[in-house]
Amino acid sequence: MEAFLVSTGIVALAEMGDKTQLLALLLAARFRKPWPIVLGIFVSTIANHAMAGALGAWITTQLSPQVLRWILAASFIAMAGWMLIPDKLDDEAQRSPPRFGVFGTTVVLFFLAEMGDKTQIATVMLAAKYNSYFAVVAGTTMGMMLADAPVVWLGERVTRLLPIRVVHVTSALIFAVLGLLALLVY
Repeated sequence: MEAFLVSTGIVALAEMGDKTQLLALLLAARFRKPWPIVLGIFVSTIANHAMAGALGAWITTQLSPQVLRWILAASFIAMAGWMLIPDKLDDEAQRSPPRFGVFGTTVVLFFLAEMGDKTQIATVMLAAKYNSYFAVVAGTTMGMMLADAPVVWLGERVTRLLPIRVVHVTSALIFAVLGLLALLVY
């Protein structure tokens, strides 16, 4: 249960102000069809995070616990720094024609936007740390849905509840603490 809850919380926080959250807002404004957009976010997130979780689980079979501990600590601390850099949505995503319909466009755009994104890398690290593939993938998917679905339904007001800078600094602190704990407790 810890892997699920930590994964949910970290990804929900990391997703605030992320380019995929901005993409959710853009798609909601453009298509005004929330259900196919939310379903598309869900499907693409499961696919993307399932691959990332599998990579994280595989890494634990290839590395010694000591090496894994140092890599995880460095990764979490690097992630803390990365959280302080705000994301911007590429103009390319805004011009994509809806040739696959609202659902298909959302799946493709979200899947591509998540490649190499903070939340995908966090999923790899969490799966390696907890060695609980399904709990981590379910948790990171839940975190994405908690952050992105309200944006689709409520729009820009959701992202204005808290200043994005506060969310990013809080996320950075959580990743830094996880990095230090990986060094001290593992």
